[in-house]
Amino acid sequence: MNDDFFYRDVPAFRHRVFRLGLATNYGINGEDLEWALEQGCNYLFWPPNARRIAKPLKAAIKRDRESLILASGPTTGYLGGSIHRACDRILKKLDTDYLDVFQLFWLGRTSAWTSSTIDALVALRESGKVRAIGISIHDRIRAGKLAEDSPLDMLMIRYNAAHRGAEQDIFPHLTKRKPAIVAYTATRWRALLNRPKGWTGPVMTAGDCYRFCLSNPDVDLVLTGPKTRQQLEENLRYLKEKGPLSEEEHRWMSDFGQVVHKASSRFTFRF
Repeated sequence: MNDDFFYRDVPAFRHRVFRLGLATNYGINGEDLEWALEQGCNYLFWPPNARRIAKPLKAAIKRDRESLILASGPTTGYLGGSIHRACDRILKKLDTDYLDVFQLFWLGRTSAWTSSTIDALVALRESGKVRAIGISIHDRIRAGKLAEDSPLDMLMIRYNAAHRGAEQDIFPHLTKRKPAIVAYTATRWRALLNRPKGWTGPVMTAGDCYRFCLSNPDVDLVLTGPKTRQQLEENLRYLKEKGPLSEEEHRWMSDFGQVVHKASSRFTFRF
């Protein structure tokens, strides 16, 4: 296994991270979580609505808190006071003294970037309740500006073979501050796993989707959101077996992603 591909020291997280992060809100149970941790997964994304996994996650935190990178945030974030209260609720729910990453979700839709919310995030980081502050965002132009000039430590962005706009709109703006980049929607909500009309070449697997994201050096990690243990095992096994993309693989996945984007963009929202 190529350690340089699968592991990365990310200053914003104060940790060496296994680059396939685990989103815990799609259906995995406690046994699945334990298996993932045993395989080396250490970045765990936990939205507060993922209640079924809260108890086993709490147990994992209690057993070995320093080995984990725990990311969470408020369901909505429009006011500074509510952001403080949401952080306190999450800390209490998971019985931990701090979060490694505290982020606003879907900036511009379910959260706001105002003096009140910025001050709240910075204050939480300064208090030690959170170690890094971040956002998830679809607006690439805005994300590029925040990457270049803001107090943010992390940006969680949409990036996959069908949505490569971040390569022009976000990644060139990382050099000044180097915030961490977490990619999600790697399979484009599974659209990249299906053969579009007229395409005769190979079709990407979920593992290919994660390999595509991780083969970009600007991406620190990519989230996987398995519904079952089988999906989790397949994703991890394929990623470890195949490793980084070859130039030929990158070309066909990029071409395939363009076809998928054209075939399905008229049925989806654009951000």
